[in-house]
Amino acid sequence: MTVDAWSTRGRSWHNPTMAQLPSIVLKDPSSALTATFVPSAGMVCTSLSDGGVELLGQRRGLKAYLTTGKTMGIPILYPFANRLSANGYGVDGGAVTLTPGVGGVRSDEHGLVIHGVLAAYPGWLVKQPADNRVTADLDYGGQPRLLTSFPFPHVVTLDISLADRALTIETTVTPTTSASVPLCFGFHPYLTIPDVPRSEWRLETPPLRHLPVDHWGIPTGATEEWPARSEVLGDRVFDDGFDEVPQGAVFALSGGDRRIEVVFDHGFPAVQIFAPGNDDVVGIEPMAAPTNALRKGGYSTAVPGRPASASFTIKVS
Repeated sequence: MTVDAWSTRGRSWHNPTMAQLPSIVLKDPSSALTATFVPSAGMVCTSLSDGGVELLGQRRGLKAYLTTGKTMGIPILYPFANRLSANGYGVDGGAVTLTPGVGGVRSDEHGLVIHGVLAAYPGWLVKQPADNRVTADLDYGGQPRLLTSFPFPHVVTLDISLADRALTIETTVTPTTSASVPLCFGFHPYLTIPDVPRSEWRLETPPLRHLPVDHWGIPTGATEEWPARSEVLGDRVFDDGFDEVPQGAVFALSGGDRRIEVVFDHGFPAVQIFAPGNDDVVGIEPMAAPTNALRKGGYSTAVPGRPASASFTIKVS
């Protein structure tokens, strides 16, 4: 592992300086695979490189992620992934109001809040670094700005390892008071197959349950079966949500002689598949609950005394 100093003290959440941003580079001891993380930019994974060949979509880049929250690489979407149907949700008979521009909340083109509040958040504490492994904590309960939008004190821990041509990211949520913590977070790996036209990429999915959405991207409540598929992407576009993802489910993107698998190890029963027509990326997004679950309900929780964990692995072959 190569590391710059990673202290974020004195650094502004809203006005970071690119030159000050340290990075952590994990190295697979068995291959030329490396993974780069930037703790002071929300622990975003900015690169997954195989011998210098970049496998993550850079999209608008790290600067745009820092300044506008435009996602790239592998960002964490926390405490909720994708959109909510309104700018607030109920909690124990009360209500939480989410205000775009306040406490990390941002909105999409329709004004709906999206992707939580931790985009580029600098408050992660890195510990236990090694050549191919790193752990980072965020004391959510110690951050009043964050608690205004998600009033559940807890610590979220990322345990990240790179070995045997596989990047594994495990997330653990540990309540720090008597309140249980809703689990609605997710990640958005933007995958790409370099030097192969997008139209020739092959996308593989296991059997799932499709959740049709309205024109705002919010599930309608309808469901339909989605059999296992393996098909060439061609000119198709996706922005589709699914649930009933079985533990250990394998999704894959392949092209030429390269194959990238995303394995839902445990704790991610939902997925969003994103393949836009204007960018050569495919997002296979592990989610602890479907889109809008924080408002609709039906999510799991981390119970005091019983931390909850979720893990996914990206395998490169």
